[in-house]
Amino acid sequence: MSERRNRVVIAGTSSGAGKTTVTVGIMAALKRRGLAVQGFKCGPDYIDPSYHTAVTGRRSRNVDTWMVSHDAMRETFLRGSDGADVSVIEGVMGLYDGKDPLSDAGSTAEIAILLECPVILVVNVQSMARSAAAVVLGYQSLNRRVRIAGVIPNKCGSGSHYRLVKSAIEQQCGIPVLGWLGRDDELHMPERHLGLVPAVERGELNPLFERLADRMEYGADLDALLRIANEAPQLTWPQRRLFQEINPICADSPVIAVARDAAFNFYYVENLEMLERFGAELVYFSPLAGEKVPSNADGVYIGGGFPEEFAAELAANEAVKEDLRRRALAGLPVFAECGGYMYLARAITDRAGNQFEMAGIIPANVTVRHKLSALGYREAKALRDCLLLREGETVRGHEFHYSVMEPLDGGSFPYIYETAGLRGTKPDGYSSSNIMAGYIHIHFSSNPNAAKRFLAKCMEYRKGLEYQS
Repeated sequence: MSERRNRVVIAGTSSGAGKTTVTVGIMAALKRRGLAVQGFKCGPDYIDPSYHTAVTGRRSRNVDTWMVSHDAMRETFLRGSDGADVSVIEGVMGLYDGKDPLSDAGSTAEIAILLECPVILVVNVQSMARSAAAVVLGYQSLNRRVRIAGVIPNKCGSGSHYRLVKSAIEQQCGIPVLGWLGRDDELHMPERHLGLVPAVERGELNPLFERLADRMEYGADLDALLRIANEAPQLTWPQRRLFQEINPICADSPVIAVARDAAFNFYYVENLEMLERFGAELVYFSPLAGEKVPSNADGVYIGGGFPEEFAAELAANEAVKEDLRRRALAGLPVFAECGGYMYLARAITDRAGNQFEMAGIIPANVTVRHKLSALGYREAKALRDCLLLREGETVRGHEFHYSVMEPLDGGSFPYIYETAGLRGTKPDGYSSSNIMAGYIHIHFSSNPNAAKRFLAKCMEYRKGLEYQS
């Protein structure tokens, strides 16, 4: 079955080319026209989707071709774009940057090919004129299956500089230049880190978004961009749809408490939807606000974040920590990723050397460093049966953190994963009978059995309580 999805990819020549600024500006300008705009982000990023969601009013989703299969990625796009007038897909890094330097695997280019999506290339043209055409020609020629349908130069010194660049690109490359941005520091997106997410959600960046919309309305041909998006061919659904094949595993919905606040807010939309598809009822709580795990919870999911940014507040909520410790000790299934993993440790030491007591469930301390500790895709293999996986099963995800987990007794620490990445393999994570935690943000679509097993364990816990009562 084929369906029409008007769509365009906003890609950059490199990280820092300005694609997020252009993407958010285009989204804001199109939303101002009364269009239903759906945002997507290539790769595992979670800051940029928060911008998209704030601007469009629709939950932005990640499209990725390494963590999940090509069919699952296409299904994510078709499900997410349903009901939208136009979908705007923001690229990751440079157009052709992905899993390795020898192929397009995991890149924006691969996603554009698989989704048969026209690409608008954002080029930093500072100190360039005719040379900008050479840059665009290179991107056009590297993979002819990628349809670069237009260009938006960024960091133009003036209107006359823009006209020089425009004439050179259109003469040599045969594609339209759709508009431009100047060297306006006020229009730069702020440095991206998870601490920005609550600022986005509170609306503090709305004035910036409005200025970006103004600038794109003034400096870009939005009608031409919409024509390009509307010319994208119809897309065919995969023969096998992952979500269509998932059925509830039990008649009574297990209740899963999901931590969601300024400290814990990184969740792939599909992870939450898959739990619901298997039959879970999701309820949300805020450890940061002093909220305990809801009393009717059959399991807990604590996602990623930067708890070190809020370590003092989290440490001060003694009743929350004590309640979580007590219930975990009584067998409540708890699954935690990255920031959640840090919260389950004994203590967090921040960059200034201040130590804050955390939940104390995992026998380890966390130290936050000034330099990045880990970044990249990971395939994780379970070292033994655990809350989400059976021994030898694998799941894929992404790792990004500045902290290190330091076991109090490293020799006997119950690591749960062997993770494989660009720099080889290493042990990671922690597991007990009802606890599973690690630095990896896993994607359930890479192994739906992980979500299914988690729910089954939650149901076992509920039945155990019923039996005791």
